[in-house]
Amino acid sequence: MTSANQELALTFDDNHAFLPLAAQLRPKTLNEYVGQQHILAPDMPLTQAIEQGKCHSVIFWGPPGTGKTTLAEIIASHANAEIERVSAVTSGIKDIRQAISNAKERAIHQQRRTVLFVDEVHRFNKSQQDAFLPHIEDGTIIFIGATTENPAFELNQAILSRARVYTLTKLQAEDLKLVLGNAVQYLVEQKKQTVDFAEHAEHALIALADGDARRLLNLLENCLDLISEHNEHVVITTELIKQVAGDKIAMYDKGGDAFYDLISAFHKSVRGSDPDAALYWYARILTGGGDALYVARRLLAIASEDIGNADPRAMQLAVNAWDTFHRVGPSEGERAIAQATVYMALAPKSNAVYTAFKQALQLAKETADIDVPLHLKNATSQLTKSLGHGAEYRYAHDEPNAFAAGEHYFPEPLVGTSLYHPTDRGLEKQLKQKREFLDQLNQSAEIHRYDSSHK
Repeated sequence: MTSANQELALTFDDNHAFLPLAAQLRPKTLNEYVGQQHILAPDMPLTQAIEQGKCHSVIFWGPPGTGKTTLAEIIASHANAEIERVSAVTSGIKDIRQAISNAKERAIHQQRRTVLFVDEVHRFNKSQQDAFLPHIEDGTIIFIGATTENPAFELNQAILSRARVYTLTKLQAEDLKLVLGNAVQYLVEQKKQTVDFAEHAEHALIALADGDARRLLNLLENCLDLISEHNEHVVITTELIKQVAGDKIAMYDKGGDAFYDLISAFHKSVRGSDPDAALYWYARILTGGGDALYVARRLLAIASEDIGNADPRAMQLAVNAWDTFHRVGPSEGERAIAQATVYMALAPKSNAVYTAFKQALQLAKETADIDVPLHLKNATSQLTKSLGHGAEYRYAHDEPNAFAAGEHYFPEPLVGTSLYHPTDRGLEKQLKQKREFLDQLNQSAEIHRYDSSHK
């Protein structure tokens, strides 16, 4: 970059008015940062490392607008380090070398560390990724990569072994509401402009953002642009949001219940074995601006709740559809989820595992004081063996049919408890037959044990 271009860039960056609202509101400290509490709660290692200025090389993996770039900026600030930015979309090896050269000069002449932030790092090929390795190794840079793709598939193992991966998730509705509130307050303080929301408008804006803080603020800014920046008081309505977002507002017009009604209709259609209705409600969710991955998550729940062991393949197909979406993107990914939807709608149904597990949880709560039987305890030493741990335990693989007939695995007060009752549908019919066969072996063993004890 020439000196003239550098001067122009500095002038542009320094003029806050040119920046989009999302950039103007970018958090500068951890206290201002919203969301990602699963990695940034006060007692979490990453939080403590940032606050102490002890940053290390990391990879941030998550959807757009979840705070990956912002977090990199905050890390650099807390570490009193200069940040060099490289985007894999627009940069090449030459840009990487220049950033490394700047880092070396800074270390030598200023005794200051450098955070090298690489956006969309998965777009660099393997050889380009390798260019970072020696400089991570010798401490020239603190490497921070941001990616929307699974690092396990897209990044070199050598990079992964030198950087810890943190997964960022879509922001929750309450997080986005806080971001929106901060934006409204900022507009009052800096622009002398008050913003109110008509009925359902705030919810519609948050729902359309779909966990993306940047998209939320862009939608807000677009709404303000349509009204006029000179209005001191503006009211944002769902009609205005429609003009900005188009037909994706449809499913949110009636408030939050509309979304959950669509999901409920989808779930009940799959459970009711109607693939046509299931596809229709899935399409309604998508055309209304819903997230295909939300449907994928619901399919995983359906696989265990409504299909269970009647067809265990359903769960794997749901996982495969979810994975396909991440690997190939929405266009083909949405079709993969449709495929899983049709399969699950037509799969045999059973809630036997779902029911059994609920009963098991309740039973466990009620009998938590019952000790593990001695023969089932872990015999890890001579001391525990002398206490009877593992005594008289029968190793199933050494028994006929690999089944220790008559052996009890419940605590004594619960012997004979039955929780799982397979149906006659799908694979569960075979499981039921196996269960009945094993029950017969147990009964025969009990009869033999009784006869032997009374001779």
